[in-house]
Amino acid sequence: MGDDTAEPGPKPPATESANTSPAVDASDNRTPPRRRRGPRPVTLIVLPSLVILPGAAILLALTGGLDLAPPQDPGPSQSAVSNVDGSYVPWLRRATADCTGVTPALLAAHIDQLSGWQDNTASLSEQGIARFTDAGWKTWGRDDDGNGSSSPSDAGDAIMALGRQDCSLAEKVTALRTKGTVNGDVADLTLAAYAAGVDEVKEAGKVPAPARTFVADVKKRLPQYDTLVRRNPEQNGPASGALLAPPVTTLTVTSSYGSRTHPLTGVTKLHTGVDFGAPQGAQVSAARDGRVEFAGMTSAYGNRVVIDHGTIDGKRLETTYSHLSALQVTTGQSVTTGHPVGLVGSTGLSTGPHLHFEVLFDGQYMDPVAWLDNGG
Repeated sequence: MGDDTAEPGPKPPATESANTSPAVDASDNRTPPRRRRGPRPVTLIVLPSLVILPGAAILLALTGGLDLAPPQDPGPSQSAVSNVDGSYVPWLRRATADCTGVTPALLAAHIDQLSGWQDNTASLSEQGIARFTDAGWKTWGRDDDGNGSSSPSDAGDAIMALGRQDCSLAEKVTALRTKGTVNGDVADLTLAAYAAGVDEVKEAGKVPAPARTFVADVKKRLPQYDTLVRRNPEQNGPASGALLAPPVTTLTVTSSYGSRTHPLTGVTKLHTGVDFGAPQGAQVSAARDGRVEFAGMTSAYGNRVVIDHGTIDGKRLETTYSHLSALQVTTGQSVTTGHPVGLVGSTGLSTGPHLHFEVLFDGQYMDPVAWLDNGG
């Protein structure tokens, strides 16, 4: 491996024609006279071949007929998104439906990093697309696909099990972040806790050095899986009876839902909500009855409120309100439609006063405009 020179071909085997004595006619018993020794026929045959074969190899290489370069290792950085079809997306949504910080796309990218979505491994201790050990499977595995057995080799079971594990880690790092023990994005901290352990994250107060490569490799895969999830929606519009009240008085869209280049970071990715332009201090209200799931400061979203509106047709509906200048609710508080939740601001990564408003249905980001009572 690594030697890109062509080897000369094997020497042709010796044949009868290579003898120095000429053939003798059986009818002639005379001994033929000795001849002066000259170049052997085998030498005349082999030496030209040593010249011809390398020359032919070079000609083939130049014309594309022979590849002299060593084969390239595709490496783990190449995503296996082509191995995943739309049938996995409902499992990804279901696995992350009750989880803050872990999206269907993030879970898919995590599996990609672990196995490339291939249920094959030389290790007997790690099985299935989520590479569970026996001990890990006893903790997180269930018969989620209802086929009568709980197995890490069943894709549905494996997706749900890793989702449970990641969501448990997300809950732990969120608690640490709420206490101010750690800083960073919940998704990054969750992946770091998976790779290095919660204690390592707690000790470092952020993503620890041993986990940074793992986190970066998973995050590189996110854009492709965001696209995969968005291309496989479970519904095209709001669920029956799930229209939302406007969160601000005037709905002036300054940045719509969809792929965009972030004005501050320069990163192109899914803009998971819609930005409504509004003056500093304008009132922000709950879009529907529900319970405040989170109310606090985050690094990117600034002051942020997440409201759980319960389930509709068995699917959870949530709304979020970000970049607030002030919070008017607390975690665990029940609210009704139109209840004040905060004031418009520009906290976190923001270029000016506005409300970043998101709608999540069954763990999937939706275009909020389609869900608003006057969404047109």
